[in-house]
Amino acid sequence: MMKSSRDVNTRQGGLICLEQHHLYNSLVSFIELVHYCCIMDFLQRLARFLDRPLFPWKNLLVGFSVGQFVFESFLSLRQYRVLQQKKPPKTLEGEISQEVFDKSQGYGRAKAKFGFIASLYSQIQNIAFVYLDILPKLWSVTGILLARYFPTRFSGEITHSLIFFFAFNIISTILALPTSYYSTFVLEEKWGFNKQTVKLWVSDLLKGQALMVVLGTPLLSAFLAIVQKTGNSFFFYLWLFGMGVQVFAITIYPIAILPLFNKLSPLEKGPLKEGVESLAKRLEFPLHELHVIDGSKRSAHSNAYFYGLPWKKHIVIYDTLIEKSETEEVVAVLSHELGHWSLGHTTKLFGIAQFHMFYIFALFSVFINNRSLYQAFGFHNQYPIIIGFILFSDALAPLDTVVKLLMNILSRKFEFQADAFAVKLGYSAELAKSLIKLQVQNLSTMDADPIYASYHFSHPILPERLGALGWYSEKAGGKKKEEDTVGKATGREL
Repeated sequence: MMKSSRDVNTRQGGLICLEQHHLYNSLVSFIELVHYCCIMDFLQRLARFLDRPLFPWKNLLVGFSVGQFVFESFLSLRQYRVLQQKKPPKTLEGEISQEVFDKSQGYGRAKAKFGFIASLYSQIQNIAFVYLDILPKLWSVTGILLARYFPTRFSGEITHSLIFFFAFNIISTILALPTSYYSTFVLEEKWGFNKQTVKLWVSDLLKGQALMVVLGTPLLSAFLAIVQKTGNSFFFYLWLFGMGVQVFAITIYPIAILPLFNKLSPLEKGPLKEGVESLAKRLEFPLHELHVIDGSKRSAHSNAYFYGLPWKKHIVIYDTLIEKSETEEVVAVLSHELGHWSLGHTTKLFGIAQFHMFYIFALFSVFINNRSLYQAFGFHNQYPIIIGFILFSDALAPLDTVVKLLMNILSRKFEFQADAFAVKLGYSAELAKSLIKLQVQNLSTMDADPIYASYHFSHPILPERLGALGWYSEKAGGKKKEEDTVGKATGREL
């Protein structure tokens, strides 16, 4: 049977399309290969450039650390001057009493003083660890323990690294006990926020250490095994592994970890539950469960958040927020939080986090075989992967400072946008009132030095948010502006 010319043309057209498809895929693969080779070549060149005998790595890394401490102390001094102001910002004059403002300023100054002392204490520890060669000594001691008490089949680098990591973590935890205790039972206690007992505090510490062993053992073992077995391209596989761990953590944390520290209870039926469910339905938010968390068990501070996989979300409300806020105010807070979801902020931040993790692992491949770095810190015959990662993290500190600044700028922009989202839903007044209540309840900073805020704050300060909401104090006889001022603020950096 003869095929029509149409059938032949169709077949030939299909073959041409198929060939074009294969050609396109081949071209894409070739471009990806070229990019990969260029990246690998750049990383290898950079690694050779940085591996210089007798390079003063120790002094350089200590210099980075001291420089960051001095810079952050300078910013704290600028903020401390703001905390000495005697009157609240004009936006808050009708909402915040002088007594509350004075108390907030006092709490801020107390935290600033403690923060400086804690940072100085940490800085002294870091310098002592470096110049007393604690890392090589601890590596040697844990190696002796491994040889003496473990079977021969566990004598490899992974087991040695695990023992070293847990020993290092225990030492760090013990050294942090004084500041942790003071923060909880002196500072927070004095200002009426601490609800913990010493027994609960110790219990949390022990649970944290136990989780470190249970979760840290397989994760660190996998991390080291990937580096050992995948050659120079290990950073790509570490990146994939890291993404998998994050997805796993999102799934397992609320089920297995959070209940160890807090109790989650279903939100009881009533106006609040109806309001939240109505809001979720209105936004097509995939709400699975509504929880109340016993935050009052540890602190008087309040908050609300959501978590979960894209198709199954959980909303968690602190019992302190419910206790101290009106129903509509709680719903307004959640409208802001769901605004982050609706505007894609959580997805964008997740994507940024993946890029950040990728470039960290890629840069780590530059330092992992840097013998001059190891030798500067006392490792002359052994070059453990875990030590390389610790030293690399210290070397990365200046770059991470820049990343922190940029992420806070982006985060504040997202906060303004989420506020604007809540306004569009009709919660402008309720959100403003709730923000003021939260400010009073948490004794949060009423004002801030602009440079300090740019570097440290992931959220705008209250006067900026109220200004963006167009809020004027009802107590002062004002009212909300008719024009939409939120959009103007979304482009601001502070």
